Amino acid sequence: QVQLVESGGGFVQAGGSLRLSCAASGRTFSSYAMGWFRQAPGKEREFVARISASSGVTSLADSVKGRFSISRDNAKNTMYLQMDSLKPEDTAVYYCAADKRFGAGVQYEYWGQGTQVTVSS
Repeated sequence: QVQLVESGGGFVQAGGSLRLSCAASGRTFSSYAMGWFRQAPGKEREFVARISASSGVTSLADSVKGRFSISRDNAKNTMYLQMDSLKPEDTAVYYCAADKRFGAGVQYEYWGQGTQVTVSS
């Protein structure tokens, strides 16, 4: 069982930055691939970024490449999403997720409760 808690969301003006954190419980965090997803009002949840268990492989959605970066600190059981050059269209609830498998199409087993990010124009 893995419990995930996101933090770091908030209100920011366009062009600003935020860093989201995802804290995981348990002693097996380092064996899980992790991902970030987001869901805007009236839209489906979409993939943002993923990172392998060892941090060796990362992947970002085209819409955030060059602006967002994903990382993790396995010693702290925490994953991060650094978001720079934020745009109003980045406004959404951001969720972190964990699964033993890594790659596109993975149905993540564990999910956090989400953190709201609002970007004003």
